[in-house]
Amino acid sequence: MGPGAHARGIAGTWLVGASTAIVILGASIAPFLAPPVVRFEQDRTNVAALTSFSPRALDEATTAILGDLVLWQGDFDVHISNGPIGEGVLNDAERSHMRDVRGVFTGFWAVVLLGVVGLVVAARRSAGDVAARSAAWRAVGRGARALSVVIAVVGAFAVFAFDAAFEVFHRIFFSGNYTFDPATEKLVQLFPEQFWSEIAIAVGAVTIVAAIAVSMVASRRAGRPLVMAPRPEVAA
Repeated sequence: MGPGAHARGIAGTWLVGASTAIVILGASIAPFLAPPVVRFEQDRTNVAALTSFSPRALDEATTAILGDLVLWQGDFDVHISNGPIGEGVLNDAERSHMRDVRGVFTGFWAVVLLGVVGLVVAARRSAGDVAARSAAWRAVGRGARALSVVIAVVGAFAVFAFDAAFEVFHRIFFSGNYTFDPATEKLVQLFPEQFWSEIAIAVGAVTIVAAIAVSMVASRRAGRPLVMAPRPEVAA
């Protein structure tokens, strides 16, 4: 193998590992964006009392915000049926912040999609080649294990210093205002600090379990021989 081929092989291995990690992370986060899951956590963190919203109004506000965030259904001009006429749930600063959040989410899901494409390409290129397939699965396993270690380290830091981790995250990804008054502004009443803390722990746990499962499957697949269909014999 020449230097160029060796370099391409290393780059391909890193690409498969990175793609695996980002796809696992995306798959672990996605369920926590579902309105029923968000509402369950809001009930756990007593959001109805913080907002003084009825269950119906809380459902309306939460579903509308998630729809604007994930599906770009609107511009966070959220209203509830029993709210003041002409007055939205979120003020201008809160809507501006949610637009920034949506931008970060969009970028993240674009990277996840690229990861999926990378894994599909790797699978197609290694089809029928025992050595290439084993190398691809080993790269998948390494990516999954690396992700579990990173999430464990970050999670441990967040558990003991959530406020600091939250501040660092926002400083990295958001240039605008991201601090709001929980006494008067609905965004932090709908999604209080305890909500984010518990969601982060749950996402971390799901990610680690998923990464370990993928790593175990990849280890078995990497050592499994390729089963080829028998070639039909041609009679002389």
